[in-house]
Amino acid sequence: FVFLPLQRPVPPTWARINPRGGPYAMAQRKDPSSVANVDVYVPKHFHVDIEIDFETKSVRGTEKLIVKKNAKQEASEVILDCHAVDVKQITSDGVPLEFHVRSFTEYGSALHVRLSDSLRGREEITLEIAFTAGSGHAFDWLKKEQTAGKKLPYLYTQGQSVLNRSFFPCFDSPAVKCTWSAAVKIASEFNVVMSASDWTPPVKLSDGRLQYGFDMKIPVPVYLVALAAGDIASARIGPRSHVWTEPCLLEKARSEFDGVTEEYIKTGERLFGPYVWRRYDLLVMPPSFPYGGMENPCLTFVTPTLLVGDRSLTDVVMHEISHSWFGNLVTNASWSEFYLNEGFTMYAQRRICTELLGKAYTCLEAATGRALLNQDLGHLDPNLTRLRVILTPDVDPDDTYCETPYEKGFCFVSYLRSLVSSDEEFDAFLAAYVEKFQYRSVLSEDLFGFFFERFPHLKGVESKEGFEFDRWLNVPGSPPYYPDLSAGESLTKPAEALAAYWLGRIPEAEKPDVGALEKWPTYQKLHFLDQLLNEESVPVSILAKLAATYPSVSGTHNAEIRLRWSQITIKGNYMEDFSNVKAFLLSQGLYLLESDCKFVCLQESRSTLSRSIGPW
Repeated sequence: FVFLPLQRPVPPTWARINPRGGPYAMAQRKDPSSVANVDVYVPKHFHVDIEIDFETKSVRGTEKLIVKKNAKQEASEVILDCHAVDVKQITSDGVPLEFHVRSFTEYGSALHVRLSDSLRGREEITLEIAFTAGSGHAFDWLKKEQTAGKKLPYLYTQGQSVLNRSFFPCFDSPAVKCTWSAAVKIASEFNVVMSASDWTPPVKLSDGRLQYGFDMKIPVPVYLVALAAGDIASARIGPRSHVWTEPCLLEKARSEFDGVTEEYIKTGERLFGPYVWRRYDLLVMPPSFPYGGMENPCLTFVTPTLLVGDRSLTDVVMHEISHSWFGNLVTNASWSEFYLNEGFTMYAQRRICTELLGKAYTCLEAATGRALLNQDLGHLDPNLTRLRVILTPDVDPDDTYCETPYEKGFCFVSYLRSLVSSDEEFDAFLAAYVEKFQYRSVLSEDLFGFFFERFPHLKGVESKEGFEFDRWLNVPGSPPYYPDLSAGESLTKPAEALAAYWLGRIPEAEKPDVGALEKWPTYQKLHFLDQLLNEESVPVSILAKLAATYPSVSGTHNAEIRLRWSQITIKGNYMEDFSNVKAFLLSQGLYLLESDCKFVCLQESRSTLSRSIGPW
């Protein structure tokens, strides 16, 4: 997903040439999106003991945070990230400590905890923080009417990129990792799940509430801590996997994912090494969940739009499972290098896809990703088309989210693959990379150093004209290298020819098989629609014929197809489809595409189409 400890400006290290003589500019060594003083203290473990109150939309409780020294010198305070959290009291060994909150950015504040003289020399310190939260951006409180079953209200949290600082005070930087645990009290009609490796069955308390227990025994950055509470049930879908969702969706979810997760995990293990997370569960979210998936370890959150009935969109799960090695196990140390998470995950996903579904289908899917990248490159701020985005404290990392770290990152990893002899040799490199850096956070310099350690004969390619690593990281624009997708032409060429026919660019005498599309797999249909979407607009008369000819497009429940068809019909002002656009938007509860095809929030966009599709 989308998407460090200074309060005063410093010379931008990304603009300096590496003083050790390296050929690429240095990464930012301090995380500009966090104010936590990780140069002095780092987290070892934290435990949150909280109660969830849907009436007041609040989470109240305590956090026990164990920190350890990360430097020889004494420090007078621990500084934590915090935002929209009401801190009531902080103690250590039962003794109250002074604390105050200072402004840092619009998306965070600095919680300064003053240490007593007796604490300053200790190697480890335990802070006990009493707090109330619930109004910050980490929390999504849904009314029961916003759920699929409409039985109970629902709560879920989202940590990436820098949102968990509004859940509880923390070291909210991907540069540091620790273990964690939680005890969660809630009314007995609710079920609670969290992104932890070990779960304790709920215990009934004397007041009738339930208490759930969770323990994450594998160190993770704090953005990977997630919680959900609501009317949630589960079904087994594999030897180490359950799917969780509202009861009304459970059988549909079980059918969509049964056996899928284990097949993907086993393939990933064969390519990249052991799956260390013990369990892999899926939580199918309410319709308003704004992401395709979020790779919370042990419990991936996914959109219900994946429940198509034909498993055609389960590649989203393939992507999130790939994060088990790239992103969750080996993590970008700064959001400025998000490609170290997402570019590697895209490559891993497509390697798994190649092993299971073949090269042609994988290249077809990759062509869809390339089309999305090209759309982004046409309108993004140039800084966002770098692999190493320039971040400053006033830039919220969430605002840098785009296709660049995914698809340009994939191109860079594919370029590294092109420098070695085979897929298998590069697979072995990736497995060794994971083994070396697992449970750690890395910068590009770590990647490059290990790459040349494994392939010393390639030393010098980092300076190859036109493909310099510095160019890859710091020069905006298109990738210097695109992987060869020609193996997918057996699927892409018919889609392109059919689109050209409908656009009047192929004579009737050379007419392709117009009816073939109805039998095509999802990504072939998407490639066809992407060709139409590249047009300024498609005439209404053609859109009417397309709608009549292809009910698997115009009447689909597949969200990826429906989204592109909606984009095309809005651009072409095909008003006969606007009622379907309205239905689609309301089923998602979140997104609308205006005529320039940029995503905007539905709440801000109701007036945009109200004249055409009626009142909401």
